[in-house]
Amino acid sequence: MTATPAEPFSCLTEVELFADLSPAEIAAMDLMTPAHLFRAGEFVFSQSQPVTALFILKSGRVRVFRVTEDGKALTMAILEPGAVFGEMLLVGQRMYDNYAEAIEDAAICQLSVAEVEQYFLSDPRIAVRISRLLGDQVARLEERLTDLALRPLAARVASTLLKLAEAAPPPRFGHAFVVRLTHEQLAGLLGATRESTSKTMADFAARSLIRQGRGRIIIQDTAALHEVARKTA
Repeated sequence: MTATPAEPFSCLTEVELFADLSPAEIAAMDLMTPAHLFRAGEFVFSQSQPVTALFILKSGRVRVFRVTEDGKALTMAILEPGAVFGEMLLVGQRMYDNYAEAIEDAAICQLSVAEVEQYFLSDPRIAVRISRLLGDQVARLEERLTDLALRPLAARVASTLLKLAEAAPPPRFGHAFVVRLTHEQLAGLLGATRESTSKTMADFAARSLIRQGRGRIIIQDTAALHEVARKTA
């Protein structure tokens, strides 16, 4: 389903990879990247329906997860607008064992292997940024695996909330950061049970570190969350 917003649609202007391109270059590239609308709960790709492509998330949010041998869904990332993801060996993106699901209505652009080769890898400005992006992704994954293996749940919850707050749109008029996740979605990110995650969140709320709403977590004390995130025992 092709997205038809009221104003001119650009998949590229909010993506860091293309920050060095001129408005004219971005406009030309937009012609080859029509946007498609994925409804909440719809898969962008899955193990049963793999897609060899690079995706650019324009609006909405996408959950990337994998299913463990015991059938448990482990969330690898919650992607915000501007994220680049997908199965594209040319640029080191490997998602063939993952699922990507829109967790709210999302507008996504899709680029083929030929388009990535012709327009991205041939442009040194974009190629350099791709290299940096992949390095950052590897570092984040290594940190995440360390968290899962070694750190207590409270520290992992605090660290995850802070990272999600940093990735979320900046608050307006001095308001607090808001993370839009349910306890179940947060538990999937942590590799924890919903019950243990909810208990930790209730403790944070009692200490006024956060305030909870329906599918929303409001960060009230960033400094205290950083202190909790640093704990290793």
